Amino acid sequence: MALHKVTRGEATLHDDAYTTPLSERPLPKYRLPDSPADPRAVYDLVSSELLLDGNAAQNLATFCTTWSDEETHRLMDLCLGKNMIDKDEYPQTAAIESRCVHMLADLWNSPEGAGTMGCSTTGSSEAAMLGGLALKWRWRRRRQEDGKPTDRPNLVCGPVQVCWEKFARYFDVELRQVPLERDATGLRPHQLRDYVDENTIGVVAILGVTYTCDFEPVADLAEELDAIHAETGLDVPIHVDAASGGFVAPFVQPDLLWDFRLERVASINTSGHKYGLAPLGVGWVVWRSADLLPKDLIFDVSYLGGEMPTFALNFSRPGGEIVAQYYTMLRLGREGYRRVQQACLDTARSLADQIAKMGPFELLYDGEGALPAVSYTLADPDPGFTLYDLSEQLRTRGWQVPSYPLPPDRQETVVQRVLIRHGIGRDEAALLAEDIRRCLDRLHRGGGAEPRPGFHH
Repeated sequence: MALHKVTRGEATLHDDAYTTPLSERPLPKYRLPDSPADPRAVYDLVSSELLLDGNAAQNLATFCTTWSDEETHRLMDLCLGKNMIDKDEYPQTAAIESRCVHMLADLWNSPEGAGTMGCSTTGSSEAAMLGGLALKWRWRRRRQEDGKPTDRPNLVCGPVQVCWEKFARYFDVELRQVPLERDATGLRPHQLRDYVDENTIGVVAILGVTYTCDFEPVADLAEELDAIHAETGLDVPIHVDAASGGFVAPFVQPDLLWDFRLERVASINTSGHKYGLAPLGVGWVVWRSADLLPKDLIFDVSYLGGEMPTFALNFSRPGGEIVAQYYTMLRLGREGYRRVQQACLDTARSLADQIAKMGPFELLYDGEGALPAVSYTLADPDPGFTLYDLSEQLRTRGWQVPSYPLPPDRQETVVQRVLIRHGIGRDEAALLAEDIRRCLDRLHRGGGAEPRPGFHH
């Protein structure tokens, strides 16, 4: 075929995505196409659809990593075909997973260090469920040994992420969510006595509350449970949901007691793809010591040519995120993580100062002492607009800033939350603050579109 000849219905080197037959109608949505298509055209058309998504860098609602360096992308490409479950076929990837587990155990001050147990997961939700299952299994074993019934387990927590509600429903556990007190940002120690009993499998402490971004006082919760144990004999362990804070506190608040230095902390989960700075999706769960992971939860399976223990909920999943996590740990080290998280905290505090000066807001969390974030509510309960209106206005500039009610007993209070992640610097924060001011002016004028000057010479 001559280079200048174009045959209708066939893609050639001279076609672009928007002159191919594939572009002449909406892309298939309900039926697989009959014939193959030019991969370049398919790529261009699908990537054009993806432009309708929000800009991930402006998504200030997500804790998840939205920026990765070139080396991370290259390592992920190398791992596209690696199935994490097949440790016999990919033993080095399995070894890298084990290294990450032991590094986290050391980071969180496990007394056993290299001898403890843990694993990677698809995210902190799966990791949290594994921690919850271990709590339930250990409680049930103790009850059986004492000849007591095991049909009414409960889990005590404050304002938790929905994964804990799923855990309770899926695994038949009563979730005792302690109401949020006025002026509190999470579970408080004095509330525990009214909720724990002989059927309590554990208490969940949150290092980075989803709603407010503050840390719950894990050490104080542990001290209260110690007192309850001394008075009543109830020995209730703690699982720390450090989905966000597990990669923040060790670097910027190394003296904060929240981890395995507290003997009552039995297990910790975290998200590598949040402030761990790894790409989506990888999480981690680590137990204080190997004996705290019940053997009943560990399966020795024959899979794709090998025998191996497994205790994750998922089976096949890619290994690239785990390799990327290991790369990030090696690249940054403790000092690198400290610099990144401190820079994010400084940016959050700068933004909090600007928001506080705007007038209509009352800060709930100012970025000091916990996650790099800001949360606030309206100081005037009826200023003529809602935070939902402000969220909608900010979307016109691409910003995704969530508004939502606080948990039960505080549901009348609607808050807004801004998360500062790696890749969001002072300039972006300043631009956001300018846009908030502009949106406030628009809302005070009645919420219409911002007036634009007419064209003239």
